[in-house]
This record gives sequence, C-alpha cells and structure tokens, in this order.
Amino acid sequence: MATIRIGIDRLPPAARAAVEEHTGPLLTVEETAEGFNSEIAARVTSATGTWHIKGLRTDHPRAWTQRREAAVAPFLTGLAPALRWRVEAAGWDLLGFEVLGGHHADYAPGSPQLPEVASLLRRLGETSCPGIELRHAEQRLEHYVARPDDLSFFAGAHLLHTDLNSANVLVDDHAAEGDRARMVDWAWATRGAAWLDAGYWVVWLIAAGHAPASAERWAAEIPSWHTAPAEGITAFAAANANVWSEISTADPEPWTLRLATAATAWCAHRRTG
Repeated sequence: MATIRIGIDRLPPAARAAVEEHTGPLLTVEETAEGFNSEIAARVTSATGTWHIKGLRTDHPRAWTQRREAAVAPFLTGLAPALRWRVEAAGWDLLGFEVLGGHHADYAPGSPQLPEVASLLRRLGETSCPGIELRHAEQRLEHYVARPDDLSFFAGAHLLHTDLNSANVLVDDHAAEGDRARMVDWAWATRGAAWLDAGYWVVWLIAAGHAPASAERWAAEIPSWHTAPAEGITAFAAANANVWSEISTADPEPWTLRLATAATAWCAHRRTG
C-alpha cells in the first residue's frame, strides 16, 4: 500500500529547521508524485542548491526504508544520486539527495533507452555488495516459491535493487552514451544472486508491452543473466507470479494488475517455452 503523502509545510518546525541547517532557507518546494514509500517527497531549492528530500516519521512501520537507503547510498557512486545529508529531528528521518537531470526510463519495445538501462544493470552487477545489513533474496521470496529447494537459486553475495519500476530509473539524454541511467529508491536493496535484477526487469518489460521472449533477450544483455540455470529462472518467474498475485489482490490498482498479468505471462512462457 502507498504511504500517505504530506507536504514539507506540515513538518514540525524543529525538523524544518534541521533541514535548513544543511540547505539554508528554502526558496521553492515542489512536491513529487512518484514513489510509494515516503511521507515526504519533494524537490527543494535554496540560495545554495537543489535537493530531493525523502522522509518518514521515525515511528512509521516502514521507517527501516530510510535507514536502508542511508546505509547503501555511499556504495552507489555512478549508479544512484548521492546522499548529501541526513536529518533526524522532531520524530522525522529525512534524506537529502542530489537532484539528477533527465526523465523516467521508457521500457516500451523499441525504446532507445533500453540499452542505457541494460548498461546500468551491467554496472550494478560489477558493484561489490557492501557489508551492511541487507535482507537476502531467498528470505524475501521464501513464501512464494513452488518448492523450498528453489530458494537456493536466488542466494548470492551481490547487491541488488529489486524494484525495476521504470519510475525508479532516470535517463539523462545529455550524459555520455552508456552512462546515462541512474537508479533511485534503494529501499528494497537486497543481497542475492547477481542475475536477479535482470529477472526483475523482465517482469517490468513485459508489463511495458514486450513479449516474454523479447524481455528475456534484453535480460541476456546483462552478463550475469548467463550464470542463471534455466530451472532457476523458471522458479524465479513462478515466484514473481505469486508475489504480484498477492500484491494485486491486496491492492487492485491498474498498475498492480498489469504487473500481475505480466508476471503470469512470463511464468507461462517459462513453463511452456
């Protein structure tokens, strides 16, 4: 379920003052609609710069997502916006990120941005997993597999993003080719098998209009995909079908139903292809 969004003007004065210790007095505040985890999400400017602020109350059930993003941020150079500061004040946890140029990635068939997303996932696959507390992929999927033994396919020591929603990938058309994409919203960062992010991308590609075979061809642009046993990919597709069935049943929005349909189509393709 999406978290209810509030404006920065509703922050306690002490929390706003703590932010302005880093920014100076705010001149403009532009609330953003994207994202489901944050109570506060806004682009702010002052005389000294511009930041994207994400925040939750420290007693929010998903307060751990703020801690996760703050912990993983130092290890994401060249992959994600830099975390400039963190404020914990008046019952709020607020993160101030650099603002990236660009636009959300287009996953549609034929999109010129697909190679940039593939390049981003290749770079992520080469990033060492930091020694911080992260959930393991096999823990996250343990209730969704057909057989407990399938979980062994997902285990690994690689850093994963796991939420390949196109809104979480920003593409700057003015940057150097092959280095234009960055990934935001690392709340669900996970440790697991290197090929899993390519697999998560497959579901979103199908939801954007790709046939399952076409989506898998894009996944094959990621070297780690070729380390995955066919049986493991099939098990992962089945687990994702169960995940999205649960999500869409609990929250039957058009986008969750679209993802559930895509995940089911991939699972059927793996079992019959």
